[in-house]
Amino acid sequence: MRSIWIHSSYMQALSPDVLLSALELQDELLGTTQDFNPGRYSGLPPPGDPNAPLSPAQRDALHVVNGLTDQSWAFQSPLLYWNCSRERILADEDILATVNDRKNQSTPANITLRHSIVFSGKRFEDRRLLAADALVITLLYRNASPVGRHWEDVAPSLPAKVGDKWDIYPANGQVSGSQLYEFKFRPITAQDSIIFAVAYAVALLYFLINLTKLRAIKSKFGLIVTVIAQILLSIVSSLTVCAFLNLDLSRIPRAAYPLIVLIMSLDHILRLMNALIRTPSEDSTSNRIGYAFGEIAPAALATSIQNCAILIALSRVVSPGVSEFCIFAAVAIVLDTFYLSTFFLSVLSVDVRRMELGDALAKESMRRNRNANYSRNSSWVKRIVQGKIALSTRVAGTLVVLGFVFIAQSRFFSDRDISRRLSQLYGGKNLEPSLPSPLKTSLLNEIHQARSPTSWLLLQDHDAAHEIIRIIKPSAYSYIARVYEPLVFVKKGSNRAPRMKESILSPAVLDFINHQLTPLVFIDVLVVFLLRRLTAYLLPDDKAKREGLSDSSEEPSLGVKTLSGGHCLDIAMLAYSSGGYAVSVGLDRKICLWSLNNEDRCFTISDPERDIGIKFPVLAIAIDEDSEWLAILSSDAVTFWNIATNVQGPIIAAETYNQKPTAFFLDPNVSSNIPRPVIVWKNGTVVDIEPASGESREFMLCSGLTCARQLISIAGEHQSPTVFLIATSRNGDIHVVERIGMSWGEQKVFTGKLVVDEIHQVVPLSPLAYFLASSKSDVHLINLNDGSTAWSFSIENLRPRSLDCAFSCHRASNAMSIGLKSFTLSYQALDSGDGILHTFTPHEDDDAIFLQNYGIDRAISGWCGWSEAVQTTKRIDNPGVWRLLYDGSAIGLRRRPRTESRNRQQKAISSVRNRLPNAKSQEVGAFNCWELWRAAPGDRQDIDEITPLFPSDEDPGQMIVCEPGPGVKFGESSVAFAFGNVIKVATLSGYKPSGINEVSHESLMNMPTRRRKGGTMARPTGT
Repeated sequence: MRSIWIHSSYMQALSPDVLLSALELQDELLGTTQDFNPGRYSGLPPPGDPNAPLSPAQRDALHVVNGLTDQSWAFQSPLLYWNCSRERILADEDILATVNDRKNQSTPANITLRHSIVFSGKRFEDRRLLAADALVITLLYRNASPVGRHWEDVAPSLPAKVGDKWDIYPANGQVSGSQLYEFKFRPITAQDSIIFAVAYAVALLYFLINLTKLRAIKSKFGLIVTVIAQILLSIVSSLTVCAFLNLDLSRIPRAAYPLIVLIMSLDHILRLMNALIRTPSEDSTSNRIGYAFGEIAPAALATSIQNCAILIALSRVVSPGVSEFCIFAAVAIVLDTFYLSTFFLSVLSVDVRRMELGDALAKESMRRNRNANYSRNSSWVKRIVQGKIALSTRVAGTLVVLGFVFIAQSRFFSDRDISRRLSQLYGGKNLEPSLPSPLKTSLLNEIHQARSPTSWLLLQDHDAAHEIIRIIKPSAYSYIARVYEPLVFVKKGSNRAPRMKESILSPAVLDFINHQLTPLVFIDVLVVFLLRRLTAYLLPDDKAKREGLSDSSEEPSLGVKTLSGGHCLDIAMLAYSSGGYAVSVGLDRKICLWSLNNEDRCFTISDPERDIGIKFPVLAIAIDEDSEWLAILSSDAVTFWNIATNVQGPIIAAETYNQKPTAFFLDPNVSSNIPRPVIVWKNGTVVDIEPASGESREFMLCSGLTCARQLISIAGEHQSPTVFLIATSRNGDIHVVERIGMSWGEQKVFTGKLVVDEIHQVVPLSPLAYFLASSKSDVHLINLNDGSTAWSFSIENLRPRSLDCAFSCHRASNAMSIGLKSFTLSYQALDSGDGILHTFTPHEDDDAIFLQNYGIDRAISGWCGWSEAVQTTKRIDNPGVWRLLYDGSAIGLRRRPRTESRNRQQKAISSVRNRLPNAKSQEVGAFNCWELWRAAPGDRQDIDEITPLFPSDEDPGQMIVCEPGPGVKFGESSVAFAFGNVIKVATLSGYKPSGINEVSHESLMNMPTRRRKGGTMARPTGT
């Protein structure tokens, strides 16, 4: 490979006179080349004497286009843009336009005349060639080619012929310096494609498997899109940076670049998601994101620095193509870490599902507290192997990067380069001194070449190599050429001093400013606007989310509001419906309906001044599931009230004997407009009343009835709920009967389940087909269908009918296998009077607790049994009146322990007789002694809290209360307490407001009254 470089004044090589002079030099070295078309001499026999001068026809017959032989040759020249015609050059009025328009023109040998091949020292503007410093004419020939010998013979004579017009380097025209150089182009084979496909499939499968384990994400499809967007951003940004650094990334297959970024991105993303799962659930979303990022940020930074250092070190010893790939990977790792901490973190904070995340995070938080000692005592090596610390992930990611670099080196380049370069670094001998080594630096410093020959040669891309390989060695992917140093011609009188002031900005930056800046600004503004709208849609500006932005350490999460103005005397009975309505019955013979969806508006249904046919005392009240009808059981009738229209419905006579029923509820599965009331009396009789006709039907459930409750079970997703009636008797039997159509079905009796002659209680676990049955010291989890005992709980002696339960199901539960993410029992201890929260959570390595019969499916699902579940117990001193929420936490109202002297207490007690507050009563703290408390499930104490029932600046303006009235759960996050003639509603902030779109699983029946002592009675609930 021989070449000549033709220079004029600095960056003035494209002037017509230089082109014409270059044509003269080309014709001297090659012979006449005007209208060069060697294909027309195909088939002409070669000359008999190889040393004899060649005619143009003989020369063209040896061209490689006419067949590859040992005498073949080809050349590349910018003059081919004009087909080496002097007339065309003189007639061309716009040389630059011709050069730019024909940059993809091919030579007769089918080699593209790229600007990088035929020019040196180029200057571009607006993506078009503006100037060039040198014209490069290159001859490619086989060793036996007469054309090559002719070049070698003529070159030494040029100083004598054209020395008056040119300064020639070397001055004698003889070029002796040369070097073997290897040109490579290895295309992607089918095997390479399979390897890349397998690598992508494994990486994506690994990501999807880990994604299925994350329960804290609202949109997993959105997360996948976010990950893809982050990887694309990292790749595009890295390519841009590498372009500024003038790195040639064409030597490694393009499919490798996204793969290496994908692997490193998944490492950081999955660690961030796992850290997010472990953050405390009571914190706001922004705090949880901050805690998680703070946990993984040091490891992510260490990983990035570690991998970048390794890649930079490898770039010094591997082949040039792999070296540039290492630099790209290092840049991509840095940018990916940046996008992780900005773009991905922002999207993740929007995408977190709060309620579902709270369940998962609460469980993980409790596991972390339970296993703190275990983690400290675990083997460090064992934790690395199990993947429980980030070091294993960092090692794995580093091994993947190292493996990929070495595979690329051995697959696409000579793996001997590494050993050679390492030997040079350590002072050893060059293992291959002749193949390849860089060309010697040109000594022509005085002519100020814009680009040196070595730099020009390294600039040739793989496409040019591919075209030459296709001609001389079609089945190969590399060729070795002896590259001679160029013969340089500088036109006499030329000014080689750089006159054009170099721009501070690189051409790539200038091109970006001129062509991409405006679209970028427009796209950025559009993206910011769309993201803002998307964020506003995903995070509506409601009160709960605004409160979530406040610091939970400064503002209590337990709030209280007062519903007043409905009653003059104490409230004796409370009920709540899923539609946001509450019903209160007072000793003043008033029945009030509270609309919590309409600014707590109160409507009086019945009062002494307006007789609507309700005879007091009221024995029980019930509201249907649709919050449309209220049923009031009085001493002689059942009165219906339409909640939506505030219109009285039918009044149906009923014989009650002024006895309070054991259970009173409305059947949700009815064909008529008005639901059918069901009354269960203490003698075991069940009465069905038909509202339309007023008829009633009775049947005997059991004798010696001790407790009865309704259970609503939903067997399938699209099936209507099934109503069951569960009752216990004094002899310890459990009776179950199912509602079938208009009547009750066959009765099932489960004998000997409970202790004989004790007070029993039933807690339905709606909508599951299970219930809890308890006596004084036994609690059993029983299957509704076959009466089998799924588990028996060991608890303290409990006060009669104080048992309650809250649970949450795993999302993978189905009709055959039901899993629980948490299960909380609450009751009041008989001896100490303490409130007790008994919580069961899965083991650290499991996701849920099998409700029953887990032996066969355990290995598949990873769930545990009751015996392996982790149990935590929390005690609340002096609980007062309290209720259990759906998440397993409890809210209660109690009196603070008094510190005043006994005579002060006597004064306070005597003032109760007046029942109206005065200055003296307020001095002794008649209202300040009451407080609300909240206890979370598990053994965490840091989120429990206490707040005064009356803020310091609030005027109570109500009757003094000795003991609070009944309490009832209001939706998912609130509990209402009857406090004298008002209702105090305690609400946990961060939840959606109670009373809107809640789902209750049982009717409000058998409501507690003021005659029951605080804390001795709890209404059964389920979630």
